[in-house]
Amino acid sequence: MSVIFEQPWPLLITAATVFLLVLILRSILPEKRHWWQWLLPLLLAAAAFGLDFLVETDLEKINAVIDIGIKAVEEENPDAIEAIIADNYSDSFHKSKNELMYHCRVKLAEPLIEKNIKRIQSIEVSSRSGEALRGDESPNATAVFTVRMLFDKRSYVYESFKQQLHVKAELDLQKQPDGTWLITRTEILELDLRPVNWKDVTQANW
Repeated sequence: MSVIFEQPWPLLITAATVFLLVLILRSILPEKRHWWQWLLPLLLAAAAFGLDFLVETDLEKINAVIDIGIKAVEEENPDAIEAIIADNYSDSFHKSKNELMYHCRVKLAEPLIEKNIKRIQSIEVSSRSGEALRGDESPNATAVFTVRMLFDKRSYVYESFKQQLHVKAELDLQKQPDGTWLITRTEILELDLRPVNWKDVTQANW
């Protein structure tokens, strides 16, 4: 059912189908014609755009979290990154949120990224166990995406190494009691199509 909130097309297709049915009904049974019949496809079409505009789905919220993180890196704004990181954060290199944020603040202390271009590969929302959620469980999500990072011309990376870099990353997110989503884990999977991990990234010379 959530698909009708994510995209208007299912209801728009339904509206088009209802419109054709109304045309057929009015041509076959002219005695059954009523002015309000034209309202049915119009109401469905309006509902399609209204639901898409008014209801923010989990997938839209997760995409928004990723966008906030990408924009924060562009703007060298670690505070914005900290706001989307869960208190129980940990990954294969950083044991806590504090360790991650220390790393972020060091890297973003100087100009680094000019622009990030994102491409989502997949987002899966489920319970951590993969089973149906119980009432006391919070949904989890895993997002895999790539970012083409264009380095700032003032950065040491641009001057000494390269102008851009393709990064593939995986995020784990957890839905909070207030309905927001926060990042609980981040893993770097690839740099320029080469498999890497956090240790490789932190030990690199750039």
